[in-house]
Amino acid sequence: MQLVFYTTDNCQLCELAETLLVQTPMDPPIPVDVVDIAQSTELVARYGERIPVLRRADNGRELDWPFTRDDLMAFLDKV
Repeated sequence: MQLVFYTTDNCQLCELAETLLVQTPMDPPIPVDVVDIAQSTELVARYGERIPVLRRADNGRELDWPFTRDDLMAFLDKV
């Protein structure tokens, strides 16, 4: 599994989500690609009001903020 983390600069909610993601133990660790939506008008249109968003590369499911550790674990099928 691989995750895509949609974010942008100066986003306090993104920082909270990143902290939660880093502090959630995952065994084995899951690779995360960080994508700054500001680099694409298409991504801004799609995620601009939803970020931070996690997307599973394997099945396309997305998890919008706000989410808890339990939400994250369920999203990753780790419960």
